[in-house]
Amino acid sequence: MPKVNKFAVWGTGYSVIFVLKPGCLKVYFLGTGTSQGIPVIGSDHPVCRSADSRDCRLRVSVWIQVEDVSLVVDCGPDFRQQMLTSGCNHIDALLFTHEHADHTAGLDDIRPFNFRQGAMPVYAHRRVLDNLERRFDYIFETENRYPGAPSVETFEIVPERSFQIRGIDILPIDTLHGDLQVFGFRIGDFAYLTDVKTIEPREIEKLEGVKVLVVNALRIEPHATHFNLEEALAFIRRVGPKRTYLTHISHHFGFHADVQQMLPDGVFLAYDNLEITL
Repeated sequence: MPKVNKFAVWGTGYSVIFVLKPGCLKVYFLGTGTSQGIPVIGSDHPVCRSADSRDCRLRVSVWIQVEDVSLVVDCGPDFRQQMLTSGCNHIDALLFTHEHADHTAGLDDIRPFNFRQGAMPVYAHRRVLDNLERRFDYIFETENRYPGAPSVETFEIVPERSFQIRGIDILPIDTLHGDLQVFGFRIGDFAYLTDVKTIEPREIEKLEGVKVLVVNALRIEPHATHFNLEEALAFIRRVGPKRTYLTHISHHFGFHADVQQMLPDGVFLAYDNLEITL
């Protein structure tokens, strides 16, 4: 029988039931770097000059496949390169965590998907959808549209309310990136959170039972708007997943091979093009 996860969704008066067959969820790390990517333009930092391919990081994004459903979280400036490298040729929906450019600037490059599959479903907070409409006004234009402009169909993600994409239940997790609201997402036994600095206890409770967690850890030193390593490890201990992958990584964190040796059992430094299966 499939594994069933059941827990309450706060403020809705009902429970969400996740049904997920073992081994049917795949995660491909399209990018694991911070806003500048690694190597940073013009930098002589040793990590930026590393010959280890795991130290070369595109802007953070992830491709999630659940059975035959294909989802991408965030669409940054490296989106085109990420799609070509990963071989992703169909996306059922784009989910946005927040509006910062390293998570959204590649939206124009959805056009090849539009030509094959029509308007791209886009899921985000209302604030993020409004931001995208201002920045990419030609995409959202309803009159006198340029014939080759990208096409989207928008869906608002509401805090405290789960939603479905082609039968897949997704639970948004509300976090703060400094003072900015950011969504993480839980799908069955998997959760993806990036650009987190603080998270309320009631949101952490929504992660109960997660087996695989992805969370940001920018560097060892404290940062104003991101978990550093110490904060990320404390959060991981509280959630208690079997495996955790750190992402949204700065070159100041250090060499991949060195950092991995510092991490406790069950915690791994993610890298671009890493694939995992639940």
